[in-house]
Amino acid sequence: MKVLLVNGSPHKEGCTYTALTEAAVSLEQEGIGTDIFWIGNKPLSGCIACKTCVTKHVCVFEDKVNEFLDLAADYDGFIFGTPVHWAGATGAMTSFLDRVFYADFCGGRNNFYLKPAAAVMSARRAGTTATWDQVNKYFGLMQMPIINSRYWNMVHGTTPEEVRKDLEGMQVMRILGRNMAWFLKCKEAGAKAGVPLPKQEQISFTNFIQE
Repeated sequence: MKVLLVNGSPHKEGCTYTALTEAAVSLEQEGIGTDIFWIGNKPLSGCIACKTCVTKHVCVFEDKVNEFLDLAADYDGFIFGTPVHWAGATGAMTSFLDRVFYADFCGGRNNFYLKPAAAVMSARRAGTTATWDQVNKYFGLMQMPIINSRYWNMVHGTTPEEVRKDLEGMQVMRILGRNMAWFLKCKEAGAKAGVPLPKQEQISFTNFIQE
């Protein structure tokens, strides 16, 4: 089993990376493989609703989104980390998540169905809970079980060194990794015991205004 940790910071090895690596250590200790995917620091366009993903099963923009979608099927769980900018996820991370999940859903890839996910936030001081609410909404729409720690999944600091001094934040990351590993092992045990996935229905799209 493997978990892909997504670093949504413009800094490849900054505060967000520091938090993710602490969670990755716990996952590895529990026998779960990990990789870190950096979305980079080049501009990422938001979704332009062109619907290319519906017909071609890829996003019209050739960037980190399609690279990530090509990898996602090989992983059993995901942790998405982002710094807090203006009490929300970064603009690049928001664009990334918008397009990843839309392209997966509309393109029929089904890479994320019932795979556990967690959000990790890194901030100097505030805005973390608003960002937590924002990112978790993606998982809810994609039918991804949300993994929590003993507190909200956040760290505080302006440098990696300061983040490492956030002893509670580091503990939260370690517990998050162990909780993710436990869920994955339970899911695997259920599959080995013959527990089937839930019955699915054809989606009924309904507008608020109807004739």
